Amino acid sequence: MTESLPLRTARGAHRAGPVPGDDDTRQPSDAGSALLEQDQREANRFRRTVLVGRIAVAVVVLGAWQLASGRLVSEFFVSSPSEIVGRLVQLVGTGQLWPHLTQTLIEVGAGLLIGVPLGVALGVALGMSALLSGWLLPYVMALYSLPRVALAPLFIVWFGIGLLSKITMVVTMVLFVIFYNVYQGVRNIDQDLFDVARSFRANRWQTVRWIMLPSLVPWLVTALRLSIGIALIGAVIAELIAASSGLGYYIKLSSNLLDVTGVFAGLAVITAVAIVLDQALGYVERRVMRHHPEKQH
Repeated sequence: MTESLPLRTARGAHRAGPVPGDDDTRQPSDAGSALLEQDQREANRFRRTVLVGRIAVAVVVLGAWQLASGRLVSEFFVSSPSEIVGRLVQLVGTGQLWPHLTQTLIEVGAGLLIGVPLGVALGVALGMSALLSGWLLPYVMALYSLPRVALAPLFIVWFGIGLLSKITMVVTMVLFVIFYNVYQGVRNIDQDLFDVARSFRANRWQTVRWIMLPSLVPWLVTALRLSIGIALIGAVIAELIAASSGLGYYIKLSSNLLDVTGVFAGLAVITAVAIVLDQALGYVERRVMRHHPEKQH
């Protein structure tokens, strides 16, 4: 029995699909490409605007500071940008800056390497167990409320004026920031994900590996960015109290000598280190969050 011509024609059209040269199939793709190019141009324009704005703010602030220094305010109290830049050039040229900078960076790096894993482990443990959280969370909060500036002399007594007391100070500053962000991140994970994991008989490690850690990426990145500045603060505080090197030691030495330019030079180096580390972590964040589900939505 032969098929009718309209039926055979309809089936053939279904098998053949759209004609490659048809304008209807080409227009959506072209429109999508145009939208992507427009979004990219707008993103580039926004980045350029932000960069120009940052430079303009720095120029205005430093220019006003330079003009006010020595005219409205004595340089004995606030120095001037030109004097500070000259001191930094001198410190770099004579090599005096590098031992202090290296010492502070070692303290910050070691404190982060120790404090971040401890904070993550503590946050995950208390976030996953309501019973453990009920036992320990009030005491963690009590320890967090203790001023680390008051604890710094104790660390000096316990661990001496060497590297260990400075690292301990940084760890105590970083630990609680990481812990609270991770703990809050665990508590905010969708409970349905855990139910699905249990339905597939996933063990605890598999639940942590495939559900918890990916969900904690935004919280952990935010905590890390906060921890950079806090780690620098902890290292400098410990160096201000008792140290023989480091940026905090250099600031304290300059202060004792009434060298305001030296104090501002040390502060400028600390600020530059914080900006560089924050921008580096921001770059890592953009690369990681680009493929994160929450970022895509």
